[in-house]
Amino acid sequence: MSTQSLRERTDTVRRFNRFYTHQIGVLHEHLLDSAFSLTEVRILYELAHRSDLTSADLCRELGLNAGYLSRVIAGFTKQGLVAKTRSPTDARAVQLQLTEAGQHTLAPLVEASRRDVAAMLERLPATAQQDLVAAMGQIENLLGAPSHSYLLRNPQPGDMGWIIHRQAVLYAQEYGWNNEYEALAADILAKFMREFDPAAERCWIAEKDGKVVGSVFIVRQDASTAKLRLLYVDPCARGMGIGSRLVDECLRFSRQAGYTKMVLWTNSVLTGARRIYDQAGFQLVEEEAHHSFGKDLMGQVLARDL
Repeated sequence: MSTQSLRERTDTVRRFNRFYTHQIGVLHEHLLDSAFSLTEVRILYELAHRSDLTSADLCRELGLNAGYLSRVIAGFTKQGLVAKTRSPTDARAVQLQLTEAGQHTLAPLVEASRRDVAAMLERLPATAQQDLVAAMGQIENLLGAPSHSYLLRNPQPGDMGWIIHRQAVLYAQEYGWNNEYEALAADILAKFMREFDPAAERCWIAEKDGKVVGSVFIVRQDASTAKLRLLYVDPCARGMGIGSRLVDECLRFSRQAGYTKMVLWTNSVLTGARRIYDQAGFQLVEEEAHHSFGKDLMGQVLARDL
């Protein structure tokens, strides 16, 4: 876990802001040769993509001074780039709309900006481009309004290594477990990949914004019993119901595969997972104290009929 202080993290963010502001400035230098400032182009761009914006909306969303925005809009209106209409829901409010002339004026500026960004990306290898876009998406997700959308998919190359890594890091951070757990997870997944039987076994990967945020496995314990293994939900995706959804998929698949019972092994310290299992109808059938992963733990076997 990072040992940086809040002050150090703050300085890191400020350093990144200076760096990225410079990068954006270089990309948009050509706009200064047009008749519009960067802020004016931002206003035109917002109006092009929203049909119900008011001056108050633009001030709030772009962080602009009301007096400055009023002067800009007046200039756009005089040039025939922006039209004003009364709001159909509030007669006191005036909505702003980009005219056809405004659309024609904005289009080459947007295209020029798109070419500059593409040129910046083309200097990087394809994998680095993907990493950059993913990192930008993560920043947007962390600082913006939370999104609760995710998808479940089949595993892809590299997923198993990521799951081992992420679970090992997570349990070390949250419970102080040592690398014995990482070895256990690696053994379980190596066996799953070597002996995988698609008719009787399954893995689900939960993905959010292109990032793996959860997983679970069903393996064959015997002809009538399915075993749920390695349920995991990343802290960044908790509270979205992903864990319960993964368990539900395990139950559905196991019934279809002909199993009549499902079992799992957990530890009492994993209270979040235990709540999910209890809600899914699992019952405690066995408990045993053990020393594993560098800790004294209470192992629990849970089961339910299908």
